[in-house]
Amino acid sequence: MSWGDAYAPRVATPKIKDWPEEERPREKLMHRGADALSDAELLAIFLRTGIPGRTAIDVGEEMIKAAGGSLARMAPMTVKELRKLAKGVGLAKACEMAAAFELGKRLARQTAQSEPLGTPEKIHAFMGPLLQNLPRESLRVVLLDTRHRLLHAEEVSLGTINESLAHPREILRPAISHGAYAFVLVHNHPSGDPTPSEADRALTRRIREAADLVQIHLLDHVIVGRERPGAPPYFSFKEHGLL
Repeated sequence: MSWGDAYAPRVATPKIKDWPEEERPREKLMHRGADALSDAELLAIFLRTGIPGRTAIDVGEEMIKAAGGSLARMAPMTVKELRKLAKGVGLAKACEMAAAFELGKRLARQTAQSEPLGTPEKIHAFMGPLLQNLPRESLRVVLLDTRHRLLHAEEVSLGTINESLAHPREILRPAISHGAYAFVLVHNHPSGDPTPSEADRALTRRIREAADLVQIHLLDHVIVGRERPGAPPYFSFKEHGLL
């Protein structure tokens, strides 16, 4: 750096309010709809202000990067964890984001209750956001009525990083107590690859045999992974002819 550079005036980062109106997140949302905004722009609306030298959009981009490049990984975070993602994220802002993520989860549950969940795509849309970024395997049952509408969903086993262990009795107990006509097993692979292991295949066979005895239909076993180029982010035993 030259002597002149050391004393050259620094160029301040333009504030969002100084941008052309059509480029500002709030104005873009009003005129073009929320779908027109990037993830960082949506976060900027919650952040409202940036920090010296960085706009709210810059801070939003930093948060997404710190969360592994995905809003889905931010969704299950606590307020304390959200605040650690980037400088400038205070308590109030983190609370607002946590509330927004929870609203999204509740909307997904309400949508699931009003529509049949008879396909793996709909099961993944319902359960995927809850499971895809967990650090351990979580085995859950999604209980359905005769029209394949949601009755109840709950966790029946929390396994290690690479396996879920659950006795058929524990899996079928909620199905019996809620009077379910059918159910879907759902669990996640923290590695992101939803390809079933031999343990997954063996568990599915055991649960299907036990469910047949009590005359409750096992519709599918869906393994949740993460988005992959050219492949679905889940594995369906039914789709692959394994049920």
